[in-house]
Amino acid sequence: MSKYLEVIEELPKEFRYPIMKAFELLREELAETVKRSDFEELKGVVKELAEAQKRTEQRVEELTEVQKRTEESLESFKKTTEENFNRVWKTIDELAEAQKRTEQRVEELTEVQKRTEESLESFKKTTEENFNRVWKAIDELVEAQKRTEQRVDELVEAQKRTEQRVDELAEAQKRTEEEIRKLTKEQIKIKEELGGLSHTVGYRLEDEAFKALPSLLKQDFGITLVGKLKRDFLEIEPQKFIEVNIWGYGKKNGKEYTIIGEAKSQLKKKDIDEFLKKLEVIKKYIPKKQFPILVTYIAHPQVQSYAKEKNIKIYFSYEF
Repeated sequence: MSKYLEVIEELPKEFRYPIMKAFELLREELAETVKRSDFEELKGVVKELAEAQKRTEQRVEELTEVQKRTEESLESFKKTTEENFNRVWKTIDELAEAQKRTEQRVEELTEVQKRTEESLESFKKTTEENFNRVWKAIDELVEAQKRTEQRVDELVEAQKRTEQRVDELAEAQKRTEEEIRKLTKEQIKIKEELGGLSHTVGYRLEDEAFKALPSLLKQDFGITLVGKLKRDFLEIEPQKFIEVNIWGYGKKNGKEYTIIGEAKSQLKKKDIDEFLKKLEVIKKYIPKKQFPILVTYIAHPQVQSYAKEKNIKIYFSYEF
């Protein structure tokens, strides 16, 4: 009996009383019915229970270590979780502030959207009006295009008639050019004849002047001719000549003069200007004092006055 008690003493306290109670009941029952061999078998069972109890205690110790490590991990987890929660709450606070700003921005965007919708509505209305005007303009352009095409057709027909007329005008131009060529030949011939006649008239006027001027110069100015008056070319430079209608020399009171004259059938102001230029050219090469004379059939009073201002004597043919 003492051996069983020793075994029971090795069990945990919480198992001792129930097992003692069970063992006491078992013993009472065995006292009446169980044989020794059965009791030996029971001892084996109890022993196995004891071994199982040892393993259980070992497992409990292991579980205790695991529990300890679990508690340490849990403590670390709690600390980490707390820190994470602090960061989470901080982030939540920041998100809350951001949410407020977002809500404010959303309100601003709502106002912008409202204005945008109003602008869009106005744009739609304006666009519709513009499109109406565009379509109206297109319709007008279509009508104008029709009129243009009709006008083009008319212009094509007119162009055809114009080309036909141009061909006719080209033929007429050819005939006109031929007539002009003939008239040009006639004009050249007439000009040559008139030139010859003009020279004839001029030469005749000069010839008459050659006869009358000696006595007229003596009578009017006291100039006596030295030699005769003549028509000649004066060499003003080597191989460069100038034509002079009336040319000669005279004297008055011992002073020599170069008598230079021009003959014009109808004297004009430009003739006087050209004559003055000729006098200037001759003076560079013949420095003697000049006595200029102009001979003509007729001259306007204003031309006569101009000649007098330039100290040029005019003799008319009726004075010869």
